[in-house]
Amino acid sequence: MPEGPSVRKFHHLVSPFVGWQVVKTGGSSKKLNPATLQSLWLLDTQVHGKKLFLRFNPDEGTRSPGNNPLPEPLRKGDRKEEAGDQKQTVDPDSQKISDPSSQSLELVHSGARGSGCLEGDGPAGGAEKWLQISFGLFGSIWVNEFSRAKKANKRGDWRDPSPRLVLHFGDGSFLVFYSCQMSWGSSPVVIPTSDILSEKFHRGQALEALGREQPVCYTLLDQRYFSGLGNIIKNEALYEAGIHPLTLGSLLSPRQLETLVDRVVEFSADWLQGKFQGRQKHMQIYQKEQCPAGHRVMKEAFGPPGGFQRLTWWCPQCQPRLPPDKPEPVQLS
Repeated sequence: MPEGPSVRKFHHLVSPFVGWQVVKTGGSSKKLNPATLQSLWLLDTQVHGKKLFLRFNPDEGTRSPGNNPLPEPLRKGDRKEEAGDQKQTVDPDSQKISDPSSQSLELVHSGARGSGCLEGDGPAGGAEKWLQISFGLFGSIWVNEFSRAKKANKRGDWRDPSPRLVLHFGDGSFLVFYSCQMSWGSSPVVIPTSDILSEKFHRGQALEALGREQPVCYTLLDQRYFSGLGNIIKNEALYEAGIHPLTLGSLLSPRQLETLVDRVVEFSADWLQGKFQGRQKHMQIYQKEQCPAGHRVMKEAFGPPGGFQRLTWWCPQCQPRLPPDKPEPVQLS
């Protein structure tokens, strides 16, 4: 699924529409009836980790469309953010800004009002509601255009992806959401101290979790401590830190743990800035056959007992296991 940097980019694609009214809806979502969004006002958008939150209200908010025009890149056609982050299949769920370097990474709030709201199936009777969006493996958001098939499916059909939700606005603009799950909630669950892209990310809490007696590759994917961290960031951060994915956190020195957290934050921040700048992120180990040093890369599915098994890539030479008392798994074909 899209990781924190991609969902932050989704947030920026949606933000220009805050203050606009939904005039028409569409989409194939069964759990959420797109028609329930008809005539509602989009008043806020927030992001936390891998989840996007949109606040709707039957009544117009304090912001107006005239005060929030589409940014120039969106008007010119730079209108989509695809989720090409994950290409593995082990786990089934598995706007350009003028000066991104000067922007804080704490860009999670675009509304002008509070976040209190009511429970229920949808906004009604003057009650505002938050729509929580969780993206699937190929989740994406497109602006003012639809995704088109890039290749034929297994049956040989060139069928375009089916959007889960389409929101049309008064000036003819529209947002298209693909491969996502949506549900109404009372308020967004936003915990900045666990968000790897937040200025309030709690390093001490993360270090304590990593130091436990379990493989560090399990802990890194625990969203309670590393919200927004996915399989790409996991693999790349472990390689950059020189740590074997199955190393128990309790065997690592404080300096090694600090280095790993540094690599997580730095890689994530650089990936996000690259998305704003139109720069493709270069991966060193993820889905590679050789590491940058020329060593053969190993690949195996790892995960906690009873949990998701995620494909993991590592270099036995650059990332030696601690303690080195067990043979490396056999290379997957």
